[in-house]
This record gives sequence, structure tokens and C-alpha cells, in this order.
Amino acid sequence: MYPPRSQRSSEKKKARRTRNVKIRVINLMLVAAIGLIGVYYILNTSEQQSGKSVPQEVAQQQEQGSSSATDNQGGGAVSEPEDAPAETPGEEAAPVDGKADEETGNTDELAASGASDPSENSSGKTDAGAKPSDSGQGNSGKAENSGNTKAPDPAKDVTIHFVGDIQFSGKVAELLEKNGYNYPFAKLGTMFKDDDLTIGNLETPVTHGGTSAADKTFVYKSSPKALQAMAAAGFDAVNLANNHILDQGVEGLVDTLTYLEQYGIAHTGAGMNGTEAYEPAYFDRKGMKIALLGFSRVVPVASWKADGNRAGVAEAYDSTRAVEAIRTARKKADLVIVVAHWGEERVSTPNADQTRLAHEFVDAGADLIIGGHPHVLQGLENYKGKWIAYSTGNFIFTRSTTEETWKTAVFQASCSRDANCSMKVIPYEAALGQAVPMLDEANRLLLEQMAKMSPGIRINTNGVATPN
Repeated sequence: MYPPRSQRSSEKKKARRTRNVKIRVINLMLVAAIGLIGVYYILNTSEQQSGKSVPQEVAQQQEQGSSSATDNQGGGAVSEPEDAPAETPGEEAAPVDGKADEETGNTDELAASGASDPSENSSGKTDAGAKPSDSGQGNSGKAENSGNTKAPDPAKDVTIHFVGDIQFSGKVAELLEKNGYNYPFAKLGTMFKDDDLTIGNLETPVTHGGTSAADKTFVYKSSPKALQAMAAAGFDAVNLANNHILDQGVEGLVDTLTYLEQYGIAHTGAGMNGTEAYEPAYFDRKGMKIALLGFSRVVPVASWKADGNRAGVAEAYDSTRAVEAIRTARKKADLVIVVAHWGEERVSTPNADQTRLAHEFVDAGADLIIGGHPHVLQGLENYKGKWIAYSTGNFIFTRSTTEETWKTAVFQASCSRDANCSMKVIPYEAALGQAVPMLDEANRLLLEQMAKMSPGIRINTNGVATPN
């Protein structure tokens, strides 16, 4: 017996509704699945794109880094004068005749046009040093430690590079007129721009005028364009306490001071009177106050010594005033640096006066002693936890036939606020008018030589020095 028609119709409607519900559920599930696939695709594509950007950025950085790397080009031997007069012991050092392997020709620069007027140090660093004021207090005393072997902390420590004697006269001037005044620094990369301070010994007056010093075997004179190039290379400060800064008289010194200030390079060690000559230059770096002083124990004649209202250099034959200046700086600064001009030319061993003065300076409060004048490298000493580099050699200079004068280095100190410093030696060749990195075997041999000249000091293959 069949059910009534109305009952069959009702059952069909119910089945149709059930089927429609199932279809809607299936459709919703399909839509959700398609949506999930779309979201997955979008997320996956975004991840791939972000993943590419990092390698591309790294590749760009690597490419930029490789473009700033320097290649190694040595300079051939050129017979060219350096500093003939050796230091004469006593209160007044008089010039003596030069060595047999040196020229005695005129070393005045070629005529050059004036330099442009940049408003600041083009290295991009924050200040060019300041003369002292009573404001700002540093450590009142010197912490003594044993070794200073801690690893540098780039975020907190200051990195300072020191180089040797610099002049742009004679054959160097001829070379720079031909190749440009940036030539001396072309192989340094950005090392001096990336550090906190770069300091050298400027062993030449910078002037278009002046009167050459009489009764002096070698008289230097350099173009102001050289200082503009130094600033662009990253130099922050120079020592002027040496036996050539008055080669063009007081007029030459005045011009040198003017051009240094014009190009944003701080200076110490010479001035228009005794007070200026012995004044430190001060720097603020990473919350640290740094004092830089310069003294010379090589003075051609007594009239070069700054005193009272007399222009000249800060001398250290009698160390009394130098020691007093260091003690004063110690009270105002966290880190005290002394650049000393001393020793005997072409002698690789410090003499008794160098050692005595270095120890006096440390005892007075100096944290780093950087020496020059011998034109060759001398060893390192760690005295009461303070580093002494007795001679940094030539850096930008004429080329002597004495091969030891071709060897030089950049000395890198990393110092903390408590004046705890590490020391590293970076070998360079002093080619004619250009500093060239030493690589491979030459690098290794120079580091071994420095270690042999530094009793009680180890120097590893990376140039890092540590006390035994």
C-alpha cells in the first residue's frame, strides 16, 4: 500500500532541504580551502622576497668593502734626504752634517697655488680638538695596572691610530704635484676615518712664505694642500714639537697653525708662546675626555724653545715643565697621550734619555707614550701597565737609501675609560711619499722584528702586543 501523495511530497521536500544543506556545507568548505591556499601562497611569496633582501644587502656591503681594500704597491729605492742632524746631548742641540747617503739639495716645495677653505675636518669626525678649559673633570689620579691585555670593546673603548713622521717637501712635493695630494693616503682605505682619533707627527712647516732657517742642513716647506688631504684622509691631530716645525721661521709656524685650524686638524707641542706650546689639545670621544701633549728633546738651537712670549716648541731637555703639563692634564682627562720627539737617527734601540723620559711621563700621569724622530722603528715597552712605542719611524717622507727607514707601522691603541689600553702593530712600508700596507711575508717579518726589539713583549701574527 502506497503512502498518501501529501506524505510523499513532504518527504521529498525534506530530502531536498537536507541535500541543499550538504551542498552549502561542501561549498563553504571549498571556499575556505581556496582561501587557505591563497593565504599560504601570499605568506610564502612574502617570505621568499624578504629572504632575498638580506643576501642582496650583504652582497652590496661585501662589494663596497672590497672596493675600499688597498692593494700592495711598493716604491723603489730613491736616494733622498731625511733628517741629517743627530741629537746633540745637552741643553742646546746644534745641527751636524748629514750622512753620506743623503742628498743635500734644496728641499723647499715647488710653487703651488693656495688651497680651498673647507669649514670643517672632512674626515667627518665630531671635533678637531680643543684647548683646555677649567670645565670638565676627568680622573684625578692614574690607575696603575699590570699588562692591559683585555679585549677591546668597540662600543665603549676609543680606537686611536698613531703614525710616524710626516712631511711633503722635496721629492715628495714633486710627486704630489704630479699625482695629487691625496696620493700619500691612497692605500689606507677608511681606517683613519672609521676610528676615534688619528694622530701623526707633522715634521714640516706648511706655508707659501717664511724664511729658511740658516745653518741647517735640511730645511722643509710644504703646501697647504697637503693638510687638506690629511684632513680628508681622517687625521684629527698632529704633534708639532720637533726639529723642523720652525724651518721657515716664526712666519712659517704662524701659517702652519692657521692652516691646521682652517682644515680642522688639532695641534700640540708648539705655539706663539710658552703657554700655548705646552697646552694639551683635548678631545671628547664616547664620553671620554682625552688630552694630547707633545714634547721634543731635539731642538736645533735654543731660540726654537717656546718660553714666555717667545714662539717655539715645547722642549723636554729639562723635563720639569713637560711633567707639570702632564700632571695638569691628568686632573682634567680620562686618557693622557704624549707624543715625544727624541732619540738618535737610524738607531733601532732607545737610548737612556728616551727610557728615562718615558718613565717620567708615565709616572706623572701619561697613559700612552708615542715616540718619533729616529726615522726607523724602535720597540715597545709596557711600563706599569702603560704602553710606550719608542719610535714609529717615517710615515709620509722622502726615501733614504737606508732600508730600515722604509719600514713603518700604524700603531693602534684601544682604550677604556679607566685608561686601560691594548696595543696593536699594523705593518706598512714607507714608500716615497706614500704609506703602503705590508702583506704576507713582509708583514710577518716586520712583526717578528718588532717582537725582537721589544723585550718582555709578545706580538702575535695579528700584531697584537701583550706583556710576557
